[in-house]
Amino acid sequence: MTASNRSGTVYLVGAGPGDPELLTVKAHRLLQTCDALVYDSLVPREVLDLVPEHCERHFVGKRRGHHSVPQPSTNAVLVELSARHACVVRLKGGDPFLFGRGGEEAAHLVKHGVQVEVVPGVTAGIAAPAYAGIPVTHRRAGSSVTFVTGHEEIDKRRPSVNWRSLASASDGLVIYMGLHNLPRIADELMAGGLSPETPVAVIQQGTVAGQRCLQAVLSTIAERARQEQFASPSIVVVGDVVKEQISACAPEPAAVTMPIPF
Repeated sequence: MTASNRSGTVYLVGAGPGDPELLTVKAHRLLQTCDALVYDSLVPREVLDLVPEHCERHFVGKRRGHHSVPQPSTNAVLVELSARHACVVRLKGGDPFLFGRGGEEAAHLVKHGVQVEVVPGVTAGIAAPAYAGIPVTHRRAGSSVTFVTGHEEIDKRRPSVNWRSLASASDGLVIYMGLHNLPRIADELMAGGLSPETPVAVIQQGTVAGQRCLQAVLSTIAERARQEQFASPSIVVVGDVVKEQISACAPEPAAVTMPIPF
């Protein structure tokens, strides 16, 4: 079926980090008018409640240690729904093009003649530190920042993240999905020359009720996080910007119902 034979458009929509008030105006409008919704694990109930009752819903979340919907299955669902509905929203936590596989889904849809539109969202790597009062850049403490996934298994044969090089690549690091591998990440960063006394923050459940922020130094952060039972989803911030925390300016986390941390 070609694009000219299709009436539907798939919108790759960023749901933001959890606080519903961080949705963009466009995302809010699409959620209230969509015919079909395909959504991930970390979308709070309050955001899902914006969707009309007649909307066809499909959960395609991925969780460590739990059964996950394979990406090819998600791609196929989006193509199939686009043939039956005018407005299909593919709702992703954060931003669809930042560690959200939005690029893969967009390419698949275009390949199959489906109209696609991207609706950017507020990413947790900026929002979670902000809600903890931590700026990810600061004139005194950091003029550059690197966003990196910590989900990759460090011991795999050909890792694509070179943590030792990242130790000196920028003034700060914002690590997504890095809690599970934090002990090895810290060791690799120190092996790359980053001082063991480098400030680090771990922010759990950023922007929503249950938000917690732990500060320590690189040499102790993994053990401290283990002792204090920090869990995913968490953002890790590494660098002197952590010392610039101003908790008094941090927004109040939203009282929303988030999925169980994994």
